[in-house]
Amino acid sequence: MNTIETPDRGTPARDSATTVTLTIDGRAVSVPAGTSVMRAASEAGIEIPRLCATEGLEAFGSCRLCICEIDGRRGYPSSCTTPAEAGMNVRTQTPKLAELRRGVMELYISDHPLDCLTCAANGDCELQTQAGVVGLRQVRYGWDGANHLKAAKDESNPYFAYDPSKCIVCNRCVRACEEVQGTFALTISGRGFASRVAAGMDEPFLESECVSCGACVQACPTATLQEKSVIEMGLPEHAVVTTCAYCGVGCGFKAEMQGNRVVRMTPWKDGRANEGHACVKGRFAWGYATHKDRVTKPMIRAKITDPWREVSWDEAIAYAAGEFRRLQTEHGRGAVGGITSSRCTNEEAYLVQKLVRAAFGNNNVDTCARVCHSPTGYGLGQTFGTSAGTQTFKSVAHSDVVLVIGANPSDAHPVFASRLKRRLRQGAKLIVVDPRRIDLVASPHVKAEHHLQLKPGTNVAVLDALAHVIVTEGLVDEAFVAERCDARSFGQWRDFVARPENSPEALEAVSGVPAAAVRGAARLYATRGLNAAIYYGLGVTEHAQGSTAVMAIANLAMATGNVGREGVGVNPLRGQNNVQGSCDMGSFPHELPGYRHISDSTVRAEFDAAWGVTLDPEPGLRIPNMFDAALGGSFKGLYVQGEDIVQSDPNTQHVGAALEALECLVVQDIFLNETAKYAHVFLPGSSFLEKDGTFTNAERRVSRVRRVMPPLAGLADWEVTVRLAQALGYPMDYAHPEAVMQEIAALTPSFAGVSYEKIERLGSVQWPCHAGTDEAGTSVMHVGGFVRGKGRFVITAYQPSDERANRRFPLLLTTGRVLSQYNVGAQTRRTANTAWHDEDRLELHPSDAELRGVVDGDWVGITSRAGETVLRARVTERVAPGVVYTTFHFPESGANVITTDSSDWATNCPEYKVTAVEVTKVTQPSEWQRRYRSFNEAQLRAHAERETAAAAAK
Repeated sequence: MNTIETPDRGTPARDSATTVTLTIDGRAVSVPAGTSVMRAASEAGIEIPRLCATEGLEAFGSCRLCICEIDGRRGYPSSCTTPAEAGMNVRTQTPKLAELRRGVMELYISDHPLDCLTCAANGDCELQTQAGVVGLRQVRYGWDGANHLKAAKDESNPYFAYDPSKCIVCNRCVRACEEVQGTFALTISGRGFASRVAAGMDEPFLESECVSCGACVQACPTATLQEKSVIEMGLPEHAVVTTCAYCGVGCGFKAEMQGNRVVRMTPWKDGRANEGHACVKGRFAWGYATHKDRVTKPMIRAKITDPWREVSWDEAIAYAAGEFRRLQTEHGRGAVGGITSSRCTNEEAYLVQKLVRAAFGNNNVDTCARVCHSPTGYGLGQTFGTSAGTQTFKSVAHSDVVLVIGANPSDAHPVFASRLKRRLRQGAKLIVVDPRRIDLVASPHVKAEHHLQLKPGTNVAVLDALAHVIVTEGLVDEAFVAERCDARSFGQWRDFVARPENSPEALEAVSGVPAAAVRGAARLYATRGLNAAIYYGLGVTEHAQGSTAVMAIANLAMATGNVGREGVGVNPLRGQNNVQGSCDMGSFPHELPGYRHISDSTVRAEFDAAWGVTLDPEPGLRIPNMFDAALGGSFKGLYVQGEDIVQSDPNTQHVGAALEALECLVVQDIFLNETAKYAHVFLPGSSFLEKDGTFTNAERRVSRVRRVMPPLAGLADWEVTVRLAQALGYPMDYAHPEAVMQEIAALTPSFAGVSYEKIERLGSVQWPCHAGTDEAGTSVMHVGGFVRGKGRFVITAYQPSDERANRRFPLLLTTGRVLSQYNVGAQTRRTANTAWHDEDRLELHPSDAELRGVVDGDWVGITSRAGETVLRARVTERVAPGVVYTTFHFPESGANVITTDSSDWATNCPEYKVTAVEVTKVTQPSEWQRRYRSFNEAQLRAHAERETAAAAAK
């Protein structure tokens, strides 16, 4: 796991049941049919010179270095484009081939700068390497003729530079942009000698459609496309494989290092979730880990109006523990609680919930999944019996129809989106259900068959209408339902959705979606013989009927038999890197690790014995209950690890008032965030680069996180929790996170077969992973039967949201994410990603803008029944009339100041996606923004003064 180089066989592997045997340089080689001669040679230990070929791309055959001789064939075919055939006799090393290869290389070098000693790619340049391989010793021509040696560089992109003088026009970057990323942002401009790579219509990279995924940089064999970090710092000397800490795709990366300093992050070719691809965040936006805003010293203060005082770790932890014990003595055992982080590791989340249950002695623990995917856990648990998605991301390669509802993969899960777009280009059909015209509706080489542009808050109505068509038009997979599903619940559901009031025609006025479009989408999704998959996101869960919508999705999948094999299933796209894991680890107040209810005395007895305590059988407080109890005076202390609940939770004023009422708020994070403004103790956190452990992605894949540099504050997050527990009088004795995982595996049946040794050996595992039976775990869920036994259909009656447009608030606000920023922006705002998105804006339809006298770029005030804020307007037809949209990455935008406390009926997941608002043109920032900027500037000044004083003291 500490090597930089990984084998590159030149062309992709082929999967075939048929094997062919050929002879290469006198050596017999057997490979799957369809394998290229180049790859066959490489697998036999024979490396053929090449420049345009690389394993992650289909063969192109342009560089002419990989030529070979084949008995019975004229000329010198390229080995990358020639399939291996049975009985073929190939020669890769002959005097004639050597002569031809040197001639080809001489042509390349004749128009290439010979600045190897000062080139940023020196030692990491394939052109340089292959020139040595072919034995080039002189260049006889080209110096006095036309050349590209003085071509101007493009350094507009903040992360990489483009130097056309070093381009050999191998097309690898263009093909990577097309085949891997699917953006089609690059092309070859000009013809013949004038050919060069161009972004868009010869635009600067920053102004083009390039999404900075880094695929082109990764593919480039020279220094034409080079990371600026490498240009500035030089090449790395070792690498450590780890897992990205952004979204729930869980990409594997190699942190390429100079000592303890990260030089670059490159996608790991063997990463099971990403297979060598990445996005702009994981690939480039890692600089926040060493940003000057990092807080590296513990701090305490008696009141939130007092200045922070830096203290030692021992004093900070002793103070926090003393305050928690005082509050429990004065106000009762339930007066304190904790919130686990969806950005921290499984081991760290496990320890926080253990601390709450064993050291605090209550179940007042919750996680940020409460405000994003808790309806997934409830809905899939009720219908399928598990609280997670059914497939791997790779499964989409087998899908014939894909229904994307309430998700924008291109922005929020871009590596999965690239997989999806690749499958769509191959001919799969797409249905998009979203209030907004996301990129997948129409983008290069991808166009949805149906875009059901529904009104915010009407997911259930549309899902019921789809079900109505499937039932009334005889599209149900009767054999699947009879074999795999509960007959009684199916009969009740079938009778319910068949009612006339659930028809597309009856619900058209409610949802705003034409009945004909709903019928067409339903028929496509339920087409017999096709694999149909559903992918959904927060646009499904963050509603008053979020749990209802998840169950409605599960109903559709069961009714059409689209569960339990590759290419189908129900797949939640998790927003944060370990939101699945934080749930798995028992972070909800009613569940122990593995989703087992706290009231189950048998399960509880196992934990009592292992932890040496007697657990409380009563569920604890959810996050909204904690806030209400704080305002009511019965909840007094809170430990928050790695979450900024003031910025991320709805109705900011309510959250702030609740935290202000606490007597002890302990925040553990890497930056002074919005929540820390209300804290009494600040414990410095560690970034993913500073810790060991595991993350669990949206496909239930457990992958290793490996420390690449020591924690800047001296302790990793798990060590802080252990020390706090010990200060509270509860012993936690772990030498390493591996010991924590061993305890998790011993107490959690679905993790019984998970171990660091196995992950090291296999790369990752997927739960459920049972000891001794399924080595790598379970890739596809519910094969042959549902976890709960028979699949359960649930009646999903549509109920309108309390948040409805009216004369006072005539518009409906919905929210989402943008590609370059992440969640509350604490990480990405501290990187060069702000070059693409430096503020949250409000999208509104031209007709709504005209009615209010608003033009693009104007400041507008947004008012709801919860509050008001000000944003800059973006006038666009991406949203429908009557709908406005914004992101929530910048705290000063106050997006959650205006969201209400309306929430899902089953889980209290907030209804972020539906807020009735009015928009007016304004000239002054809002009071919220003025207060935020004033308060934030004061905090930053104080922090800067402490840093300056500390530096002066040194």
